[in-house]
Amino acid sequence: MNDRLREKIAMLPESPGCYIMKSKGEIIYIGKAVNLKNRVRQYFHGSHTPKVAAMAARVDDFDLMLCQTNFEALTLECNLIKKHKPFYNILLKDDKHYPYLRIDLSETYPRLTLARRMNVRDGAKYFGPYIGATAVRQVMEEVRRFFPLRTCKQSLPLKTPRRPCMNYQIGKCLAPCAGLVSESDYRAILDRVIAFLSGDSRELIRQLEKEMLDASMRMEYEQAAVIRDKISDIKQLMEEQHAIQTRNVEQDILAVAVDGIDAMVQLTHIRTGRMEGGRAILMEGCGGDEPEQILAQFLTQYYDDEHLIPRNVLVQCLPEPVEELEAWLRERKGGAVTLACPQRGDKADLIRLAVKNAENALFHHRESQQIKFARTTLAMEELQQALDLPTLPRRIEGYDISNTQGILSVAAMVVFEEGQPAKKEYRHFRIKTVEGPNDFASMYEVIHRRLTHGLEELRERTEAGLDPAAGRFSKLPDVILIDGGPEQLRYAQRAMKAAGANIPMFSLAERFEIIFVPDQEEPIVLDRRSNAQLLIQHIRDEAHRFGITHHRALRGKNNLHSELDNIEGIGPKRRTALIRHFGGVKPIFTASKEALMEVEGISSEMAERILAYAKNRK
Repeated sequence: MNDRLREKIAMLPESPGCYIMKSKGEIIYIGKAVNLKNRVRQYFHGSHTPKVAAMAARVDDFDLMLCQTNFEALTLECNLIKKHKPFYNILLKDDKHYPYLRIDLSETYPRLTLARRMNVRDGAKYFGPYIGATAVRQVMEEVRRFFPLRTCKQSLPLKTPRRPCMNYQIGKCLAPCAGLVSESDYRAILDRVIAFLSGDSRELIRQLEKEMLDASMRMEYEQAAVIRDKISDIKQLMEEQHAIQTRNVEQDILAVAVDGIDAMVQLTHIRTGRMEGGRAILMEGCGGDEPEQILAQFLTQYYDDEHLIPRNVLVQCLPEPVEELEAWLRERKGGAVTLACPQRGDKADLIRLAVKNAENALFHHRESQQIKFARTTLAMEELQQALDLPTLPRRIEGYDISNTQGILSVAAMVVFEEGQPAKKEYRHFRIKTVEGPNDFASMYEVIHRRLTHGLEELRERTEAGLDPAAGRFSKLPDVILIDGGPEQLRYAQRAMKAAGANIPMFSLAERFEIIFVPDQEEPIVLDRRSNAQLLIQHIRDEAHRFGITHHRALRGKNNLHSELDNIEGIGPKRRTALIRHFGGVKPIFTASKEALMEVEGISSEMAERILAYAKNRK
């Protein structure tokens, strides 16, 4: 402990607030306390868990942010953690927003769509949230099985009806685009969909049973049989959605399991009395923390969207401070929220089930990690032996060039650490100095740029006393993989030497899947089934995928620009309006003048310009 740190500890106030632990200028931990003096001093005295002890040993400075109340400190801590993501804090890695089903009631013929966020001001009807996009799509498929809602993005009604598409022919749509269904009849079907998604299938089944009886009375037995099968499918589907309680409950179930290394939080959503899915969320490096602490951090990080917060949150154990956490949840939701730990009854059974699921998920995670570790370690050891590397290749960078006849040439850099993709460290490079289709020169440019930037950043961070591994390019690879043959490898090696680096390098030729190394005439041929061969093929394929995806995106943007922005008077706003209205570029150039003028911002003169361009374009 340095003298400056001792002085700051001696002057700590006894008020509530947040403390920000630092190491060499970087924030490594953020916490809150009712009494800052007592809490911060504890880190530098007494015994701690290995995680806390490791954190405290790195601290060389800290900052304080005083608050009026403990609730203010809780809110501030939550915001600071989400902003800075300190290494030693419990971090929820899965920060995606869970999807909803959305029906825009302002449309004349509304569609069922997927939405990542709920917007309470848009007047639409939302259902969810669902655990992942897969669950949403399954529900959408079920809805489309029973109800012929349209799926197209056209703005209806059309002034000129179009010929129905294939969905109409197979009974999946009523073809409102062709004017074959009235708005009132379509809305009647939509009401059934809303009732179905709201969990009320009784009225829907009664209506279908009436229609089945009417069809039978008319001796339309085939139609009656179709309706009968639909009723059966709906009943089966509703039975599969396990009923938890009969009343209209809205609650989440949270439980946690730890194994000394990681923690697993089991989250289960219950909406309208039905279990709508469950999900196990991994909390890496938190296995030594108490379940109460893990749940407290999980609550404040997961419920960052007020629309995800239910009226009741049932937990395995009550996190501290309960009152402040409840108040924080109520403020986020804008309504009543109860945080409870049930001890008896059905709710306690749900908690016990969640605990079992969390323990099972953590066990399988650890088992799969062990298998994956064994395979990747073996692959790295095999690769080290095959290439005669001085160290185990824990960090491998793979490079690939993508272009179309030299146009919009891009390079992709992918990173594998411990045999696994480190996608946050992937990088794209636009080729700047090479004209035409020259993959050799492009490879020289990207390797030289990457290593030059990396060495410069490494020097700057080292001189400033910062962690070199935390930079954008300063973390250098143990070995570099080039997609290509010996010529690509020679250019890459020249670039490396020009940059002043000395890193092992090899290439993988796609045709025969053989390895080339510098200054070695004979290629290396590995067993195609070996772990090392599978690993380097995975890296090469991932670099190709990453590069070609980016190149196609750039090419698509370029094509869009050349098609629409060449027309005088078409700017970003009009271009967006046209594409939204017609669904793509091609229909714009085949539309009539009247259809073009239906788009906001397209006057008679502008429509004529578009038609003239379309005529010359042909």
